[in-house]
Formats: sequence, structure tokens, C-alpha cells
Amino acid sequence: MRVALAQINSTLGNFSGNQNKILNFIQRAVERRCELVVFPEAALFGYHPFDLLERGEVVEQQMKALAQIEKKIPAGVTAVIGVITKNPSKKGRPYFNSVAVVERKKKTRFFHKQLLPTGDVFDEARFVEPGHTKDNTLKIRDKKVQITICEDIWAWPEQDGSSPYPVNPLTAIKAKVDLVINVSASPYFPGRIKRRKELAALTARHFRAPMIYVNMVGAQDEIIFDGASFAIDKHGKSLLECIKFGEDLNVLDLNTLEGGTRPQKLSVTEEIHQALVLGIRDFCDKTGLKKVHLGLSGGIDSAVVAALAVDALGPSRVTTVAMPGPFSSEVSLTLAEKLAKNLGVRLLQMPISQAYTEIKTEIEASLGTREFSVLHENLQARLRGLFLMSLANAENSLLLSTSNKSEFATGYSTLYGDMCGGLAVIGDLTKKQTYELAKLYNQTAELIPEEIISRAPSAELRPNQKDQDTLPSYDLLDKSVEKIVENCGRAGTVTDKWLLPILMRTEFKRWQAAPILKVSRHSFGRGRRYPIAHQAKL
Repeated sequence: MRVALAQINSTLGNFSGNQNKILNFIQRAVERRCELVVFPEAALFGYHPFDLLERGEVVEQQMKALAQIEKKIPAGVTAVIGVITKNPSKKGRPYFNSVAVVERKKKTRFFHKQLLPTGDVFDEARFVEPGHTKDNTLKIRDKKVQITICEDIWAWPEQDGSSPYPVNPLTAIKAKVDLVINVSASPYFPGRIKRRKELAALTARHFRAPMIYVNMVGAQDEIIFDGASFAIDKHGKSLLECIKFGEDLNVLDLNTLEGGTRPQKLSVTEEIHQALVLGIRDFCDKTGLKKVHLGLSGGIDSAVVAALAVDALGPSRVTTVAMPGPFSSEVSLTLAEKLAKNLGVRLLQMPISQAYTEIKTEIEASLGTREFSVLHENLQARLRGLFLMSLANAENSLLLSTSNKSEFATGYSTLYGDMCGGLAVIGDLTKKQTYELAKLYNQTAELIPEEIISRAPSAELRPNQKDQDTLPSYDLLDKSVEKIVENCGRAGTVTDKWLLPILMRTEFKRWQAAPILKVSRHSFGRGRRYPIAHQAKL
């Protein structure tokens, strides 16, 4: 039997579009003489629906699209498609996370996911009833197949012996099978692909059967799916690999155990680059936004965001804005102009000095003359936010926020100022990772002016200001952010102990931040649910 791994990018709720894409991939698989086509988890619905599942009519619309696939699927091929289905019982939660096994002129069979993730960005148990993996064995042609859905293979112990689930549903299945299938919507972060392959190898060895793993690709809000689907033999040896961060159709011959390979050895920085580019592109395409813009300060963060935006959308869809203020250096504008020219993007100049002087005068007329303070710094940042949001309204353009994770962690950002925006592109990158991306861009030519990379970071909101006047050195701060935020570790170092109380005090800002593209194990945003008002002693 020849099996096609159909690694597709589904759009949440676009059932006609997803249906047409699924039928197109099935036809392509038939042309390559495949008898079985496997799609990702929730391929027809899109993933993750979250509280869209409050609307029962949406699930009904998806089932109508599935009926069209049942009607139009070519004869002689079986499709395994991830769907959301209603729970017919009045007991339990209203839906199942399911796989539909579709064949021409045959009744569609459904199989349900058992293990439901509730950590980090996931909350499936809010609406989804667990199924029983032991019931997910079926015959396809002359092969006995075991269906698993994403998390169903994640109960194997970690290297330290711990397990995220008290029971592994796979160990109760003793029947001999010819093939194991896992359909997934597993988000990206560094190391995730390696762990998937480890779990798949454990599963294949348990069943003593080859296994195919088909993962979703694309982005949904802040979550990025990398694809990277694969197939392995019963010993865990690689048979097939799909590309990362792009749609793919790849074929495994179960008789010869031969499959297509896509050599794609990427460094972690290259993976993060591709993930963020995909995240920007899909956020815009799936919301219907054609243009983006951002403030270009002459600093490293905005330079990297501008380069990523151009990679994602092309220069014609990106506008940059220089907003020199009373404390901006001339070199900042020069560097912004040089970068904009290198990228081939439009650069607008919107100076804020006059507006700053006039509003400062009005404020002091009401509040009294004040010594220069954070009030005056934030006034400049908010004026920039005002100008940038005006451009968003004038041109129906998405404002990209340029704050990084280290700034978010310390609250070194201004509400309604530099935090303005509809998408925070590098909000899950430490300062070190931002520099690494800049260096990646400059490997073959100086796209980002070297002086932007080498100059000391500054918000330029007071005379001769440097970030390190307020923050610890970024090399120490980044390590603490990784330890305290990403790994939820205890504060040990001086910088850890400086960061932790500030992290807790500034949670109210992060609740109001734009969606942050997630490229780490634990990011700010939907997956981090810290309260604002508490008195915990940490």
C-alpha cells in the first residue's frame, strides 16, 4: 500500500477552503498511485478552535463540508481527516476531537482522541470529551491500522522517568497491527521536533509496526505549527521526512518501506526565522490584512521585525515609520533610512518633537511644572503609538509591535506607546535571540547595517539614555528570563532576584499586549495565566 502524508495549512473556520484543499491533495495523491491519504489533526476544522466551539452551528458547517468530501472523494482511495464531531451522548462534554476515515460510497468511520492537553496554550478539555484509543483500530485495505491523535502518544515517560499522564493508553493495546498513524497539530518550539520523533519511536517499537506522523503546518493567532511530518519503521528508523514550515505531500510505500526525503538541516535560529515569517504571513492572510507597518527606530528590535515582515509579505506590503523626538540621535534616523533602502520598503518620517512640546505644556498647565521623569519619557512613547495607530486607521494596515521577551518580562515597555500593535512579532525572543537573527540576515551581505547591531540599545527618551541604565546587562537578564519565565525556576542569582518581583508587578501590562508569536516552550500570552492581583511571596 502506498500512503500519502498530506501536510496542509488549514484556516480555522474556512470549511470550503479547507475542503477544497483536502480534495486537491487527495487528487494529487491518487495521481501518485496512493491508496491512503493522511491529513493532520483537525485538518477540516482548523486548529485550535478554543471558544469558537461555543457556537454549535460552526461544527455543523464543518460536517456539511465533510459531506462534500464524502461525495467527491475518488474511488479506490481512503482519506484519514482530522475533524471535530459532536458527542451524541447527553453526558460529558459536547464534542470529540476525531479522525474521519472516508471512502467513496462507504459510511464514514470516526475515531476519537483520548488524551486532551490542558497545559500551556491548550485547553481541549474545556469542550472535548475523551475517547478511547483502544477502540481506534481498523482495517484499511488488507492492513490493520492503529489510529492515534496527537497527544495520545505523549504519555511515554520522559528521560527522568516522569510522565505527563498517569496512564498510557497505548500500553493497554496488545493487538498486532501493520501500521500506526498519528495525526497531529503540534506547535513549534526548539527541540519539539526531536521529542516527537522520540515518542513516535517508542510507539513504533511498542506495536512493532511502522508509523507515520502527520503534523499540521501554518499559524493560528500566536501558535505556529511547523509540519515536519515523518515516517519510521518498527525500530524507529527514519523512512520519510516532510519539509518544515511549508505544505508538503510525501509518499511512503509500505511494501518496500521507501519514502521521500526532504534534506532540511536548519539551525535553531534558522528554524525560529522560518517560524516567525510563517507566523506573520498566516496572521495577515487569515485575517485578510494586506499591509503592515512598524516604527523603525534605528535599533536592533525594529530592524529585525522589519526584515521578518519583508520576508513574510514582500517589501511592497511593508511600511516603516521614523519618528525622531527631542532626544533622538541623528544616527538613528540615518540607520533607519539605510535599512529601509536595503529592504526596499517605504519609509515615512513623522517627527514627534513639536507635538511633545505642545502636549507637555498642556499637561504641565494642569498638573504643574514637573522635573523630567518617566511621565515625559512615556509621553514620547505614547505619541509614537498615536502616530502609528493613526497610520493603521488611515491605510487599514496592521501595526507590528517590536518589543522583545526580555523587555516584556521587566515591564520595560509603555502601555499605549511602544506596546501598541496587533501582533508582537519578537515578543517571545530574548535580546540575544534577536541579535542572532540579525546576524543570520547578514551572513551573505550586510542587510541590517552593522552599526545597528553593534550600537548600545536605547529607547532615546531622555538625554544619552541606554537600556542598561535601567536594566541589568542583557546577557544576564536573558538567562534569568529563560530560567524564571520559560522554565519556571526558582530565583537564585542576583539578576533572578531582581527580575522575579518586577515580573510579578508588571503582569497587568502583558495582559494588554498584542498577540505574541510563540517560539519557546513557555511564552507570554495565551499560555501564561498569571493573576494580576496577588500577594504571593516569591
